[in-house]
Amino acid sequence: MNRTLYSLLFHLGLPILAVRLLWRAWRAPAYSRRLLERFAFGLPPLKPGGIWIHAVSVGESIAAAPLVRELLARYPALPITITCMTPTGSERIQALFGNQVQHCYLPYDLPWAAARFIRRLQPQLAVIMETELWPNHIHQCAKRGIPVALANARLSERSARGYARFAKLTAPMLAELSLIAVQSSAEAQRFLALGARPECVEITGSIKFDLRIEPALLTQAQALRSAWQTSQRPVWIAASTHAGEDESVLAAHRLLLQHQPQALLILVPRHPERFASVQQLCVKEGFNTCRRSLGEAPDAATQVLLGDTMGELLLLYALADCAFVGGSLVANGGHNLLEPAALGLPVLSGPHLFNFLEIAGLLRSAGALAEVADADALAATLGRLFAEPQQAAAMATAGLAVLKANQGALQRLLDGVQRLLPR
Repeated sequence: MNRTLYSLLFHLGLPILAVRLLWRAWRAPAYSRRLLERFAFGLPPLKPGGIWIHAVSVGESIAAAPLVRELLARYPALPITITCMTPTGSERIQALFGNQVQHCYLPYDLPWAAARFIRRLQPQLAVIMETELWPNHIHQCAKRGIPVALANARLSERSARGYARFAKLTAPMLAELSLIAVQSSAEAQRFLALGARPECVEITGSIKFDLRIEPALLTQAQALRSAWQTSQRPVWIAASTHAGEDESVLAAHRLLLQHQPQALLILVPRHPERFASVQQLCVKEGFNTCRRSLGEAPDAATQVLLGDTMGELLLLYALADCAFVGGSLVANGGHNLLEPAALGLPVLSGPHLFNFLEIAGLLRSAGALAEVADADALAATLGRLFAEPQQAAAMATAGLAVLKANQGALQRLLDGVQRLLPR
């Protein structure tokens, strides 16, 4: 498939896309807003001539935050525009940066929409976070001589096989990229095999290791635990959980309560459209539950605190003694294991970590990650960590050491970005 055929199929698929949007809007009403932006109409006022960063959703927005902060500091005269594809990503971008940056949805990858968007923005440089590759947007930049950098790039073996099936589309697209800053040597080889230019591929590591924890966050978490009188209670968090995982997490918590009756679970579903259904599940399963979004403070009888707010995940992690990272008991590929590690927590996950193989491998080898297969194993591991605080402390220390040993990717990425900007 070449780009012309891809564009034709994209146009033919617009009715399906509309149905999908309607279905998403039914589950999460925010999807029904700002629809014209998705076709490059009704865009907010945008100053041209700056740096455009695309972060598809929440995870990429968080990963991009250190890069954005450095770019704001280094290039104060250049407008920074951040695009995303989801309402949750949009909320996160606005919460992180407010009016420091320009923001809108990225239009769909239709040739005319991509052209209209690039003409409007006229960036000096485009930076795509991780591996959100859109052939028409990349081609419109290349046509205008705008360098495009793929930052913090990751490419699993499974994704590489998928791209390889469309070599006539993938190879020209990758050849139009000016910089592919990959997380590992294995991923570098996959990009090269797919057609990336060797001189454009650099192994920079993951900027997720360069996460900084603000002291104010720790102070806030400590004050909350004190106010909630949970300083002496065992508190664990199950973060970024997906459908099919919450049942296992609650089953594990029920088992844990048999040995640790004062234990408190902070349950944080990944997607906001699931907040209400997960709250109903908690009540149905008989757990005394309070909701963070309603400002409800857990009391001595509370067994589950539902983290149903946006932009508070790091704070919720900081409230816990142990962290389970979701998307890993189901075959979703996992989520960022480094956030709880950076907060000095022992990290637990399920076995499905194909989106974070290298990071998981480093944490596992250091003894900072415990992988569990099901609710029974999750409960047993949590029980052991609460019963043996020395083991929990050793895992936490090992995680911080892994983080420190692998920092520096952000500086390497910034060096590459600087080379692409006009003098």
